[in-house]
Amino acid sequence: MLEQPPQSIVHERCRQAHPWILTLDANGVPHRWVSWQHAVFYHAKDLVAWVAGSHDFEIRGGINRVTGEQSFIRTNSIIAIKGRSHAHKLQTAVPPLNNRELFHRDRSVCAYCGGDFAYQKLTRDHILPVSQGGRDLWMNVVTCCRPCNQRKSGRTPEQARMQLLYAPYVPNKAEYLILSNRNILVDQMDFLAQHVNANSRWKAA
Repeated sequence: MLEQPPQSIVHERCRQAHPWILTLDANGVPHRWVSWQHAVFYHAKDLVAWVAGSHDFEIRGGINRVTGEQSFIRTNSIIAIKGRSHAHKLQTAVPPLNNRELFHRDRSVCAYCGGDFAYQKLTRDHILPVSQGGRDLWMNVVTCCRPCNQRKSGRTPEQARMQLLYAPYVPNKAEYLILSNRNILVDQMDFLAQHVNANSRWKAA
């Protein structure tokens, strides 16, 4: 049984919708998001090394026919899993590129006009167009509104005489975890923010 959390920890019942649980390796390196069901599995298999979040969730199970007591497992918003370290992946792993995370990386701001747009009004722009040999990589793409994309067409910013307002970059694993979850708890965000790269636009957010 896990050590009893302090009274300041927020307790939430299983009947409520649980957020994704942030998992770390045993050294505290961010790894991935898991459901509360996966978190319960880790606890049941004694794979949780320690917890670090300020939110505690009590998951209730069935009633024991002999004792009449209801079983429960308590998990946390941030849990460290026993096993190998993932420290080398934090800085070296390149996360998959898709529009949702790209627009989130760039804070939904067009790289050419600086406007803030809704998701459906944004596009992925290749700085060096694919027609000119550009590749579909984090370092060659920026968020772009539809009018600016049409204006730039199949040209580079220089050819189109359009100024690039910010530089692209590859988000590290910690930042990608931020980008891929739109319902992050405050304690999870604070933890991940400590591990993002210095050039991240989320560092200054």
